[in-house]
This record gives sequence, structure tokens and C-alpha cells, in this order.
Amino acid sequence: MTVMNNQELKEMMIRSLNMESDPEEVSKSLESAGVHFDFSEGFLGKVIDRIYSAGTAVVRDTEFVRNLTFVFYRIALPGVAAIIILLLSIFLMEGSFSLNSLLGLGSNNEESIICLLTGN
Repeated sequence: MTVMNNQELKEMMIRSLNMESDPEEVSKSLESAGVHFDFSEGFLGKVIDRIYSAGTAVVRDTEFVRNLTFVFYRIALPGVAAIIILLLSIFLMEGSFSLNSLLGLGSNNEESIICLLTGN
């Protein structure tokens, strides 16, 4: 059994991340270096449960955002349409349907803005 220093272990771990490296070869070199993995019973099941539960959470978050966006558009667009219809009906009832009234322009708006700015 040979003893490896930290730098050698680090290099071996980095090489194991390479896609072309052989996992069996890396495992054998780690075992020959004295690294042994002892896992308790049920470890594999716990890891798999954790992986699948994390995947489900991500899918649920994505699904929630998608549903929220769908509901927002289903509520917001009819809401905007209702506001526009309400404004048009108010303008028609008052008999002041013009471009100036639609844009909120008028002679008394200038006076009220000056009053608000000067405090008089």
C-alpha cells in the first residue's frame, strides 16, 4: 500500500473528471493508493431518493412559474380590456369624448399643476 500526498490525490480526482478517462482505472488507482469507500446499508437508496426528490422540486418550480404566467395573462388581459371599456363608457356618459379628454389634457389641468407645485 502506497501513501499519496494531497497534491497527487487532487490531480487524480481532476483526471477522473475527464470524459475520456476510464472509471475502473481511476477506481483501481485510488484503491491502490489506500483509499477505501465503506458505505452504510441503504446508502444507495438514500442517494437515489435524494436525487429524484431534487428533480421533482425543480420540475414543480418550473411548472408553478408556467402556471402562474398562464393565470396572470388570463386575468390581466381581460382586466385591461375592462378598464378601457369603463373609461370609454365614462367619457361617453359625460359627453366629453375627445382626444384631449382621452389623454387627460385640458385647461384646468395646467392651473391645478401650478397650484400643486407652488402650494397656493
